Amino acid sequence: MKLGKVEFCHFLQLIALFLCFSGMSQAELSRSGSKPYFQSGRSRTKRSWVWNQFFVLEEYMGSDPLYVGKLHSDVDKGDGSIKYILSGEGASSIFIIDENTGDIHATKRLDREEQAYYTLRAQALDRLTNKPVEPESEFVIKIQDINDNEPKFLDGPYTAGVPEMSPVGTSVVQVTATDADDPTYGNSARVVYSILQGQPYFSVEPKTGVIKTALPNMDREAKDQYLLVIQAKDMVGQNGGLSGTTSVTVTLTDVNDNPPRFPRRSYQYNVPESLPVASVVARIKAADADIGANAEMEYKIVDGDGLGIFKISVDKDTQEGIITIQKDLDFEAKTSYTLRIEAANKDADPRFLSLGPFSDTTTVKIIVEDVDEPPVFSSPLYPMEVSEATQVGNIIGTVAAHDPDSSNSPVRYSIDRNTDLERYFNIDANSGVITTAKSLDRETNAVHNITVLAMESQNPSQVGRGYVAITILDINDNAPEFAMDYETTVCENAQPGQVIQKISAVDKDEPSNGHQFYFSLTTDATNNHNFSLKDNKDNTASILTRRNGFRRQEQSVYYLPIFIVDSGSPSLSSTNTLTIRVCDCDADGIAQTCNAEAYVLPAGLSTGALIAILACVLTLLVLILLIVTMRRRKKEPLIFDEERDIRENIVRYDDEGGGEEDTEAFDMAALRNLNVIRDTKTRRDVTPEIQFLSRPTFKSIPDNVIFREFIWERLKEADVDPCAPPYDSLQTYAFEGNGSVAESLSSLDSISSNSDQNYDYLSDWGPRFKRLADMYGTGQESLYS
Repeated sequence: MKLGKVEFCHFLQLIALFLCFSGMSQAELSRSGSKPYFQSGRSRTKRSWVWNQFFVLEEYMGSDPLYVGKLHSDVDKGDGSIKYILSGEGASSIFIIDENTGDIHATKRLDREEQAYYTLRAQALDRLTNKPVEPESEFVIKIQDINDNEPKFLDGPYTAGVPEMSPVGTSVVQVTATDADDPTYGNSARVVYSILQGQPYFSVEPKTGVIKTALPNMDREAKDQYLLVIQAKDMVGQNGGLSGTTSVTVTLTDVNDNPPRFPRRSYQYNVPESLPVASVVARIKAADADIGANAEMEYKIVDGDGLGIFKISVDKDTQEGIITIQKDLDFEAKTSYTLRIEAANKDADPRFLSLGPFSDTTTVKIIVEDVDEPPVFSSPLYPMEVSEATQVGNIIGTVAAHDPDSSNSPVRYSIDRNTDLERYFNIDANSGVITTAKSLDRETNAVHNITVLAMESQNPSQVGRGYVAITILDINDNAPEFAMDYETTVCENAQPGQVIQKISAVDKDEPSNGHQFYFSLTTDATNNHNFSLKDNKDNTASILTRRNGFRRQEQSVYYLPIFIVDSGSPSLSSTNTLTIRVCDCDADGIAQTCNAEAYVLPAGLSTGALIAILACVLTLLVLILLIVTMRRRKKEPLIFDEERDIRENIVRYDDEGGGEEDTEAFDMAALRNLNVIRDTKTRRDVTPEIQFLSRPTFKSIPDNVIFREFIWERLKEADVDPCAPPYDSLQTYAFEGNGSVAESLSSLDSISSNSDQNYDYLSDWGPRFKRLADMYGTGQESLYS
């Protein structure tokens, strides 16, 4: 019986498993030479370990250690003289060895998916000398796989899309499951796919995991999304295999498989005739079950009686057809319009043209409603012309407006005065005739733009507006004049025939053939010997000198009258005076100075010298002012300090009028009476001549008058007193009052002890003056009494 390749491999695996479990799988040691192996110092043929590979099942869950295999050396005689040692991956922790027998066991559960094999090293030692009796050699323990891992979809869950109406077998997406088991051993990692949910719309290929459509003509508009559940099962799908699942969300994408359709066969809209141009009349929309670009529309008017009145466009956001008006509607002209409108998809899919035309039509009827409209002018603009010489009240033109409604109401006219603030024009309210109301001046305003209002007689709120442009025609009513204010100079050393100025003229008028000016000197100036005029025949003229030797000291300014005539009909003229100044010029003929006053100064006295003289005079004045100021400051010590200033202090004496018991202060009202008229004071900073004034005789008059005269007299004496301080100070006097036998006292001459005045007469004034007589008298009796 012949075995296949697969069956032979399975047979070998079964034998290996049998040997492992029966303990027959062990390593045999053999010698490679006939010469014995000697310990150190002895020569012996080297031996080598000879193995079969060890296998151990993963996921062993028994209570006893799992037997792996047995190591043995032919040197071992079974007397216990040989000791076996295991080292390498997992030695002592996972794998242990009986040092006497060489049996190897696994002490822990092994997982092939974590580590598929372990590499270890074996050593046979002499137990007494601990010397190796065999060379160290490596061996491998391979973990044998069992089906302990289910397939997993590492990229799930999946989402995919497929166009609607796709044919059967259209690929949607491929899913892939992975199995951690050993793919080289058995069927533990051999996966097959199946669909658990999603039939009959989709299918999956068992080996590849490719999902495909299973039904034709799946319509997105009916259902646009499907949820599939895909299973992957190992062991080639046989019983006992492990499985895993994932979900796949399949969305049907839109295709243009639905034509647009109007929900109604006809529409009707009412619009007023006053609706402005470009206004929206109606919005219509064709329904399309598709979405996105497949639902984009195009609308057009294919028939009807309003092809030039209306137009239709598409709203990009809503895909509506927007109907607007392009011309004014007029109920009196036409009351309704009927339009046939077509809607079609922009991009049709050729695969679905067999389903029918991808367009639809509908009828739109637009009814025009009558409204009361304002009067309408026969022309949007009325151009008119009038001469500026026209008389007030002359007719300029006529405007006309009518009521467009069927009632044809009469119209009344008026001018919008906001456009004719100066009220230059009037209009007849009934006929629309425009006339002049004021004299017109083209030079002030060449064009008048006015607005004419037309109102219905029956409904004044309905106002129409017409526009009139009135152009003022020019007449020759302005004389020519100099184009500018000329500043003309002539050099003292000018030669005869030299051009000193070129002049031109301007005219506010604007003749149709342009300006033409003629220049000449007036009759009085024709025969002058100083200047002449040459008309250049190009609206300019040149002023020339007729002699040389102009001198500023003789005449610094010349006035030349020039006669200018324009070419108007009738022509106008004017006389303009040209002022010519004589100047001192340099070698290039450039004026340096034109000041004629310099010649009246003394010979040899230049402007710089005059400035120097003025500076000296100013300096002297400043010095004099400083000297006067310093002299006044030197006298300042005579002034009392602020703290000692007694000008406002009243020194109180006992006077005769009140008696010695009177303790009241002296009344200052008379001193501060502003009604007192004073004489002009003499300057106190200049010593006046000494004048001796006789004491006045007091009459029997009121006390306040006597007191005022008394103070006045004392003030005059102080003004002429050379010893008085150079400022106004308050002088205090003892005043007897009216009826005293003694005159008032003055202390001006008694302040000095060296005074030569005789005060002996004080003893004759009575007992009240006894003490003063004793103090100032010269007699011997007064000194010792």
